[in-house]
Amino acid sequence: MKNQFSRAYLRFSWITLVFIYLVIIAGSVVRTTGSGMGCPDWPKCFDQVIPPTNEAQLPDNYKDKYRSYRVEKVERFAGFLETIGLDETASELRQDESLLIEQDFNAAKTWTEYGNRLVGFLAGNFVLILFIWTFIRYRSNRKLLWLTLINLILMGIEGWFGSIVVATNLLPWTITLHMFLALVIVGIHIKIIRIIRNKSYQLKIKPVFKSLFYFALLLTFIQIILGSQVRQEIDFMVKDDMSRADWIANMRGDFYFHRSFSWVLLAVNLALLYLNRKWSLGIPTLKYIVGLLIIEFVTGVLFSYAGMPAFTQPVHLLTAAVLLGLQFYTLSYFKYTRDSMLT
Repeated sequence: MKNQFSRAYLRFSWITLVFIYLVIIAGSVVRTTGSGMGCPDWPKCFDQVIPPTNEAQLPDNYKDKYRSYRVEKVERFAGFLETIGLDETASELRQDESLLIEQDFNAAKTWTEYGNRLVGFLAGNFVLILFIWTFIRYRSNRKLLWLTLINLILMGIEGWFGSIVVATNLLPWTITLHMFLALVIVGIHIKIIRIIRNKSYQLKIKPVFKSLFYFALLLTFIQIILGSQVRQEIDFMVKDDMSRADWIANMRGDFYFHRSFSWVLLAVNLALLYLNRKWSLGIPTLKYIVGLLIIEFVTGVLFSYAGMPAFTQPVHLLTAAVLLGLQFYTLSYFKYTRDSMLT
């Protein structure tokens, strides 16, 4: 059956996915380099569309000015948290004196954060264009229309929450939630691409294989959450001015559980790869999934035994995000009827 969607539409959906991943990479670079407060306001940077290159371009009282902006935004966010029942978290925000500390201007960090926002702006507009394209040409496909709309809304929430991350002076849990929303957007967009491709496979999948794969998908998600907890520990160490060389020695149980849990994830995916060959299922993505896991292991080893070099952190995060996306994409091979299942 001929695909109802144009090649240009499919190609644009892939380009949009690339930019969503670029946002994740840029966010990781910002976090690794400590550039998140390079722009103290949002969406502009020091009230400018094009950020300054030196402190002389800023008013003498710029720290007081942006501190007052942040306090107002934190108060509004704390009020929102109270509205949804998170009174304790709201109280902690109001009592956090670190939010009153404004960083000195640093051109490199400012432009790093500006680059992150620029990539996010482009990705958001691509998601918007995809929704408009869907509404104009393919709105008869209600599922696709709703998914593109949901992702557009989530991109808006992600952008708004980015301003909260800045306002709260990079409070660790806000950064983790920011990352979680990005992964949800990736998962939904992978589903959008699967619908647009509209390709079916005549594969005879055993139910046990499908169950094991869903288990592997769950393990990946858990592992990413565990990794976020580890990253939170590092964020607290950075706030305490602890040197990078001392991070590993001061890690708590989350780090070691995250490291050990990776063996379980690898074992399950190796089992899937073995069963894929044994039963001649012909699912090509499984070997790439295992390859990505090996990259995760290599960067994880560098974390543990090479003092967590900065360049490996964006690679580690990007690999995990691509891994999860590839697993979501692999679900497209599971379209089968009861008549095609092996018992």
